[in-house]
Amino acid sequence: MKVLVSVKRVVDYNVKIRVKSDASGIETTNVKMSMNPFDEIAVEEAVRLKEAGFVGEIVVVSMGVAQSQETIRTALAMGGDRGILVQTDDEMQPLAVAKIMKNIVQKENPELVILGKQAIDDDSNQTGQMLAALLGRPQATFASKLFLKDNRAVVTREVDGGLETLEVRLPAILTTDLRLNEPRYASLPNIMKAKKKPIDIILPSALNVDITPRLTTLKVTEPPMRKAGIKVADVHELVAKLKNEAKVI
Repeated sequence: MKVLVSVKRVVDYNVKIRVKSDASGIETTNVKMSMNPFDEIAVEEAVRLKEAGFVGEIVVVSMGVAQSQETIRTALAMGGDRGILVQTDDEMQPLAVAKIMKNIVQKENPELVILGKQAIDDDSNQTGQMLAALLGRPQATFASKLFLKDNRAVVTREVDGGLETLEVRLPAILTTDLRLNEPRYASLPNIMKAKKKPIDIILPSALNVDITPRLTTLKVTEPPMRKAGIKVADVHELVAKLKNEAKVI
């Protein structure tokens, strides 16, 4: 079985986000970048399936600037076999990503495609669903548990009322949630081996996909500063402030 995993280069989740001075977006110059956390979970799940004997090859796909090769190398160090980079300096929105992924999936023909449920930069949570629709394949989103049997994937997913279990026929599209697994740290020997693993670089034009953004960001602003809290001496003072100042009672 072949598994295709997508990874995205984003601002590291530990970095305090800063808005550009012209309010056009988020500042990324001289900012630490890393793999999207949900994509790390997707890579880890693919590696675990390979270790369990279900998967023979893991193909890692990323889209973006040339530095995205570093993100692919990280996934290869975790256990991926080879990488594909769709290199572009243009903004990649979910529909364009889904269309490019569709072309790659049709070429690679994997039995399972695993994506993070969303990226922490735009929080769109759309690419996996769009890809499933474009390919006409079954999908299981927000997976918190997965196992394979008889050419089917049994997925437990988190919903508002609790947990839901789905069984989908392969080939299928899967998106990962936080509780699916705990991603491993790549060992030094695997990091060195990853440097020799192949990465194919292609351009969106070679896939005949129009990646022109369909949404335009008009303005990005920081949230207003919250006022500092205060301490009250007793319940009577608290009630008085809620009634006279906050006017919520």
